[in-house]
Amino acid sequence: MGNFPPNSSQGIYETLQREILDLQLKPGQQLSENELCTRFGVSRTPVRSVLQRLKEAGLVDVVPYKGTSVTLLSMDEIQQRIYMRVAIESMVLRDFIDCCTPILLEKVRYIIRKQTVLLENDFDSSQFYQLDSQLHEVWFRTTHKELLWQTIQKSQVNYTRFRMLDIVAVQNYREIVAEHQELFEIIESKNKDAVESWVKKHMYGGIYRLGDRIHTEFKEYFQPENH
Repeated sequence: MGNFPPNSSQGIYETLQREILDLQLKPGQQLSENELCTRFGVSRTPVRSVLQRLKEAGLVDVVPYKGTSVTLLSMDEIQQRIYMRVAIESMVLRDFIDCCTPILLEKVRYIIRKQTVLLENDFDSSQFYQLDSQLHEVWFRTTHKELLWQTIQKSQVNYTRFRMLDIVAVQNYREIVAEHQELFEIIESKNKDAVESWVKKHMYGGIYRLGDRIHTEFKEYFQPENH
């Protein structure tokens, strides 16, 4: 995030973007122009400009005469994103194992350790998610697949919020850390045959952990399924 004044157009955009991705603003939640103007102390012009940018980023729906709301999650898109991540990340991790040095292995261990320490204190869910992203970024950067990583990050508005829903609703942080520790052992032992099954388990973990709650407790967060 940049160091923009909170009531500047960019500052408002970054605040609302973060609140949507962190689920402080829920999928389907209505956004009032008047309330946003009052909250940030600005006129309608910058607020409308920000809402248009959020719409272009896939974060809000703007319906004329009906208002603006945070976009609902698409389960179909989330599953396709996970499928893509499994395919790409399995290959990247195998390449990473081939070129992993003791220093890189220690870097992986350090990030996992930071997650473990985080669990022992009061922490924000977004802090955990940031460390999670840092960990995955290591093998993309090491294997010179930064473009792939950037593409994944930019194109997963739905998946980012779904991951946050998993982290916040289930709060099974220790299971996620245990999976990371399992991956560390796979990398350390250079067991490339175990990579794909680990990536599948890790990437689909949110769907398994949330289970029926996707269709009950959090049903209103998702687009209706087409049958």
